[in-house]
Amino acid sequence: METAEVRPKKKKREIDMCTRPLFGKILLFFLPLAASGILQLLYNAADIITVGQFADHTAMAAVGSTSSLVNLIVNLFIGLSVGALSVMSRCVGAGDREKADKVVHTSIPVGFLSGILVGIVGFFGARFFLELMDTDELVIDQATIYLQIYFIGMPFSMIYNFGAAILRACGDTKRPLLILAGAGLINVAINLWLVIAYGLGVVGVGVGTTVSQLVSAVAVLFVLCRQKGYGQFSFRRIRIHIGALKNIIRIGLPAGIQSTIFSLSNVIIQSSINSFGDIAMAGSTAAASLEGFVYTTMNAVSQACLTFTAQNYGARKFGNIRLVLAQCIGIVTVIGLIMGVGVYLLADPLLSIYNTEPEVIAFGRERLLYACAPYFLCGLMEVLVGSIRGMGRSLLPMIFAIVAVCGVRILWIYTFFAAQRTLAMLFISYPVSWLAAVAMHLCTFIFVSKKVKKELKLTEERPAA
Repeated sequence: METAEVRPKKKKREIDMCTRPLFGKILLFFLPLAASGILQLLYNAADIITVGQFADHTAMAAVGSTSSLVNLIVNLFIGLSVGALSVMSRCVGAGDREKADKVVHTSIPVGFLSGILVGIVGFFGARFFLELMDTDELVIDQATIYLQIYFIGMPFSMIYNFGAAILRACGDTKRPLLILAGAGLINVAINLWLVIAYGLGVVGVGVGTTVSQLVSAVAVLFVLCRQKGYGQFSFRRIRIHIGALKNIIRIGLPAGIQSTIFSLSNVIIQSSINSFGDIAMAGSTAAASLEGFVYTTMNAVSQACLTFTAQNYGARKFGNIRLVLAQCIGIVTVIGLIMGVGVYLLADPLLSIYNTEPEVIAFGRERLLYACAPYFLCGLMEVLVGSIRGMGRSLLPMIFAIVAVCGVRILWIYTFFAAQRTLAMLFISYPVSWLAAVAMHLCTFIFVSKKVKKELKLTEERPAA
């Protein structure tokens, strides 16, 4: 049996995830991660706000109607970066420097190649996919142009996502945040310059996003090249190690498939929204963008849960796994309730940031009532999935998520929504599907945790008071 290397002392920017107390460390890890997610989301929000305020609601609808389609095409490969995060975290927790090095030098080329593939599919298939979604004729030309420019930057976006996953697995969430802060400022500056000064509309915001993706990719590679210890990257050592790739795929592929199927259900919902016209599309676009800030904050708790769980799994500290989940459930519930309900209560001023037309705001407010106020349920679902993936299981949560979320939504659309075609009836499908998913994932966690405890042959530690 191989003896794991002694882990080097953690740097100040890296968090020791295996030593109690853990609550404060989870917060220290989660907060920069949430801020990073919010900044990344601002790429698209800045595009929507810029065209909504300085172009017209048609351009705004064109940009906003692409988000569910982008997620559908991209999320399969984003899931692989989740696999890289989980596998790398376990290597760090186990103190296995050699395997960690293989994960790093496999992840970056896999990310780049994934980005090229996604970029080709998205660029050449943009209009075809938009037509499948019954995108309004008033916006489809602009939406196609925006998508094509957006997908040109996809290789850079994937490099950033995989590189940031490596850094976060090592306990470093601050530098990915700083990288995105710089790239986000560049994105906003280019948006305003090209749209206001030159009137380029969707072309201007598309170029701004692509340039910011390039900047973030270069920056994360620079940081990894200068990294000491775990996570260090060298172009000379690039190689796809089959063992590391298999482990990444084992966790990441089911996660990617799950996200893709989720996106497919959202595409179906977006297609239904499109049937209400361009004003409804614009209102839903603004509301969905606001929801995104709530979701990405809750998802940061899920990623923290995954990373802490994976490191403790690697360190064979089963008691910490249960403690991490309990604390993350508490954090995500509080955040989800405060942010979800808060966004709904402030709906009018927040939606007016995107567009000031009363009809657009009214449609957006309706969506926020049904989809954003109960958003904490989605957070609970995500945290449970993060814990299960951190223990190296990804297939079961994928299957149950597809059944609970996608199955429920699609069934709802073709039954209840078909019988009563209103936006309210459509949006109710969100909380109903989250409730079903939480129940299924809780049962899955109980089953998986028992197997893991038996595997590790550990006596469960009693959580500290």
